[in-house]
Amino acid sequence: MRLLMLGGTEFVGRAVVEAALARGWDVTVFHRGRHEPPAGVRSLHGDRTAPDGLASLAGTEEEWDVVVDTWSAAPRLVRDAARLLANRARRYVYVSSCSVYAWPPAAGYDEGSPPVEGASPDAEHTDYARDKRGGELAVLEAFGAERTLLVRAGLILGPYENIGRLPWWLDRVARGGPVLAPGPRALPLQYVDVRDLAEWTLGAVEAGSDGAYNVISPPGHATMETLLDACVRVAGGTAAGGTAAEGPAELRWTDPEVVLAAGIEPWIQLPVWVPPGSESYDAMHRADVSRAARDGLRCRPVAETVADTWSWLQSIGGTAPRRPDRPVVGLDPSVEAKVLGG
Repeated sequence: MRLLMLGGTEFVGRAVVEAALARGWDVTVFHRGRHEPPAGVRSLHGDRTAPDGLASLAGTEEEWDVVVDTWSAAPRLVRDAARLLANRARRYVYVSSCSVYAWPPAAGYDEGSPPVEGASPDAEHTDYARDKRGGELAVLEAFGAERTLLVRAGLILGPYENIGRLPWWLDRVARGGPVLAPGPRALPLQYVDVRDLAEWTLGAVEAGSDGAYNVISPPGHATMETLLDACVRVAGGTAAGGTAAEGPAELRWTDPEVVLAAGIEPWIQLPVWVPPGSESYDAMHRADVSRAARDGLRCRPVAETVADTWSWLQSIGGTAPRRPDRPVVGLDPSVEAKVLGG
């Protein structure tokens, strides 16, 4: 298989490239040159946001079996790439998002649920939901439904994460001391390890799949307790053989009402966590993923995702990269201490 990866040097794109190389695929990576791609690929340089930014793609006569694109800003840039490649690639995979569904999606929403309105393949950057839906429409317009695979991911965790969610929890636990753990402990979570997302996507390409898929773990694949317990096991200060200045990490489970009363913003200040019973919880952690599961989605245990993310963080010096276009996540230590009575 010949893959053209638009991006491919960070998080989802990098995971897709590494998975493709492991399968023996021939991989070309189109990127800006700011980060080194994995060894074993061919690079084409360009910045799709600049005038003539696709020149290196336009100037080659190469053809590919599949294009994978993770773009999440102005849909017109997906449109331009898809139009350019429509006669040079057999299939286009667009890594989209479950955010494309009209708000608020009902618990158990599936791929047939209505999408957000007002999206356009010709739009400039607007908001995340409409940008992703506009990107879907751009690919469908250029490649048609039978040559398009829409991978609607939810929360993505794992090595190379450049949003900061799981890295923040790991860093916080590594600091030791009392840790504000938002309850309830058994709150079911829904996410996908970036490597499982990549493997499923490539498998779907090999199977000739098309259409939209919600690609996340089944609801309850992990809970807040299993996620944070895994963080404590690998990064929990002196309890895990470390030297945390504040002593071993100790999870202090706190009722959602207490967390919200303190003015703490779910998802942003306490990454991954959304209070049960809210519209946001249904949207983030209660999607129907039966179609992807039927077509081969396999999700590794949360303990493996956490441990591998911690190992990756340690290998790069302990500080995760951050995308400049996403909000900074995490809770101020003074706010945490106040809630915990410190």
